[in-house]
Amino acid sequence: MLKRIKGIFSSDLAIDLGTANILVLVKGEGIVINEPSVVAVQIDKFGQEHVLAVGSEAKKMIGKTHRNIKAIRPMRDGVIADFHITELMIKHFIQKVHKRKKFYSPRIIICVPYGLTQVERKAVRESAQNAGARYVYLIEEPMAAAIGADLPVHDPRGSLVVDIGGGTTEIGVISLSGLVISTSLRTAGDKIDGQIVDYINKKFNLLIGDRVAEELKINIGTAIDLKEELKMIIKGRDKVEGSLKSIEVSSKDMKIAMQDPLEEILEALKLILEQTPPDLAGDIVENGVVLTGGGALIRGLDKYLSDAIKLPVYVAENPLLAVALGTGKALDDIDMWQQLAYED
Repeated sequence: MLKRIKGIFSSDLAIDLGTANILVLVKGEGIVINEPSVVAVQIDKFGQEHVLAVGSEAKKMIGKTHRNIKAIRPMRDGVIADFHITELMIKHFIQKVHKRKKFYSPRIIICVPYGLTQVERKAVRESAQNAGARYVYLIEEPMAAAIGADLPVHDPRGSLVVDIGGGTTEIGVISLSGLVISTSLRTAGDKIDGQIVDYINKKFNLLIGDRVAEELKINIGTAIDLKEELKMIIKGRDKVEGSLKSIEVSSKDMKIAMQDPLEEILEALKLILEQTPPDLAGDIVENGVVLTGGGALIRGLDKYLSDAIKLPVYVAENPLLAVALGTGKALDDIDMWQQLAYED
């Protein structure tokens, strides 16, 4: 009874709990929060952690804190690496949506990677419940991405989506409102950033952080050779001399740096295509492959994949928000999507 009463005063939410960003949608309103999945905590003299900042403010502190302050990314490789901090982050954003009121108990749909174990699924659900959720439903990322990309998920024909997020790449074949075959690959944006860090270290003897690597990926990253080479100046520390210096990095460097993780994604896509039932494979040959997620914005990635698999590859209209929008559509008509957004 108390849950029902609280529910009257609560806004139902859809949450894309991403490794890089957390997006929160309110039923009937759309996206109201889009912030980095980062929490900054201060450790007191008794060893207790106290939240200093969450989201954008916390991300600014990464790599710039002293020993008593930690900027933590509680999601790693698409799974919860720190359950307590994740719970605090979810609670913070639920409170933010409800204007810090205490009398709330929303229904929540949370998007999770396909490869999450039952133990991990339970942990996600309990984190949201402990943060104040009345009911928690989970929807798998390839399905949410397909819904958000406006693919015909209800129809008796195959659609193939590749969602390249921060921690995982999700590949799924969807037909008749279900995932026919899917895989979750822990090679995505974060791993690409790590490869860039290693490349810059080895070629230029320059030490940079993940934030600079991400900027390189966004500004000059490419999966193919470009007609006009892009260049960017970055700053870091010389690992030999220990001094600070600036260097110029080109898009050709980025293509080499990103080659291995992109090949891993390609091989996973090929494997899914090999395992797809023949009738659905025919639909995919006709309709092609749709890319979503931040990784879909890497220059030339659609052409790189298309040339390799000999099929059309398209970037979704709004790749960065496809998963969140798909989760939100499931929330907008919860009765229709009960079979997709299930409670563990």
